[in-house]
Amino acid sequence: MARVAVPAGFPSPADDFVVERLDVMKLLVRHPQSTFYWRVKGDSMREAGIHDGSIVAVDRAVRPRSGHVVLAVVDTECTVKYLHERAGRVRLRAANPTYPDIVPRDGQTIEVWGVVRGVVQIFAV
Repeated sequence: MARVAVPAGFPSPADDFVVERLDVMKLLVRHPQSTFYWRVKGDSMREAGIHDGSIVAVDRAVRPRSGHVVLAVVDTECTVKYLHERAGRVRLRAANPTYPDIVPRDGQTIEVWGVVRGVVQIFAV
């Protein structure tokens, strides 16, 4: 008589759908040495999916371009906004129509600190 092993457990239908584990860090971080995380305060970027309490991954190695969401320092205050450059002029634009654009005035400094690569929104459970 031949002996054949037969599984005694219940077969899982999920076995057909085994996928690689999701690694959020792999998705957000291209340059580990130049990526920083900031918690957002306020709702000026809500229509871009960045809400009060969101955490943004900011990469300083990415060259900022017009249309990117950036972390910028305006004088001494940090802000997250869309970067718009046109004819050598810089403008920071919110993703909430109740906020005005930030256009540098004489003597005001705007430094683009890094490009936002992604956002993590944590919901209270």
